[in-house]
Amino acid sequence: MIKVEGLSKRYARTTAVDNVSFEVKKGQIVGFLGPNGAGKTTTMRVLTCFLPPSSGSANVAGFDVVEQPMEVKKRIGYLPETPPLYPEMEVEEYLTFVAKLKGLPSGDIKRRVGEVSERCAVADVSQKLISKLSKGYRQRVGLAQAIIHNPDVLILDEPTSGLDPKQILDTRSLIKSLAGDHTIILSTHILPEVEQVCEHVIIINKGKVVATDTVHNLTNRLRGAEAVAVEVEGRNDQIDKGTVQQRMEQVPGVSRVVYKESRDSRHLYEVESLQGRSIRPELARSIVESGWNLNELRSVSLSLEEVFLSLTSSDEQPAMVGSAN
Repeated sequence: MIKVEGLSKRYARTTAVDNVSFEVKKGQIVGFLGPNGAGKTTTMRVLTCFLPPSSGSANVAGFDVVEQPMEVKKRIGYLPETPPLYPEMEVEEYLTFVAKLKGLPSGDIKRRVGEVSERCAVADVSQKLISKLSKGYRQRVGLAQAIIHNPDVLILDEPTSGLDPKQILDTRSLIKSLAGDHTIILSTHILPEVEQVCEHVIIINKGKVVATDTVHNLTNRLRGAEAVAVEVEGRNDQIDKGTVQQRMEQVPGVSRVVYKESRDSRHLYEVESLQGRSIRPELARSIVESGWNLNELRSVSLSLEEVFLSLTSSDEQPAMVGSAN
């Protein structure tokens, strides 16, 4: 649905986007992350035909952003960080105006305005002036204008910026409900939002894509070795936490065992493997054969925040991590 190859954008001596390539499949919600000045907004402006690229190509819904910009614009909905609203208009009046601008057939406009008003939960304020709405409602109206022509692709820039906790939850739920019907690129600084809403992540730093994959795959690739949380309990009496730790350290492939805490007769540890080794089967067998109860054995992943900081905090440009597939 979106294919970017070798995309670059230069301003005089500054390169804002440097040889960026990625692909987004139909119906996916993809988080587009990066620190301020990384090139996210510039990339989105190229995809929405607001800016021409200096080199490379971008294809949206089967059309080239340079050669066929009007066809691209027909198939995208764009919500910038500050929604493009007219405060002197009423909500229904504004959405009707946008529908006409986007070329909807006159016979479909009223029905479509009603549908997006209901879906974006602004039907109850349809007769109010936009200037009188709260920020949360204005954000919903902005999302309604972005989807009113039922576009193939939605590009959302900080859609929950400045909202209160309930408004954030409502907006996230709405965005998730749009997946499948629309391909969505979501730019945000709220990393838990990406974990909750997005299927894939693209991380850009200093104008270059440094990672593109699922959150789960990124955390595993960056950790490089398996890490598991383990809870061990004695069957009939108390067991010494040091004895348990020593026994797990003897399991082949284990590189480190870190004691976390104890709860009555239960002891919690984090166990790390050597590079490329899977330790869970042998670890479980060792604990059970030692006569202890294995209450928990689960993988421990890096958080998306740790992934993000790892890829964007270094002075040197990190190597590309993951794949778009």
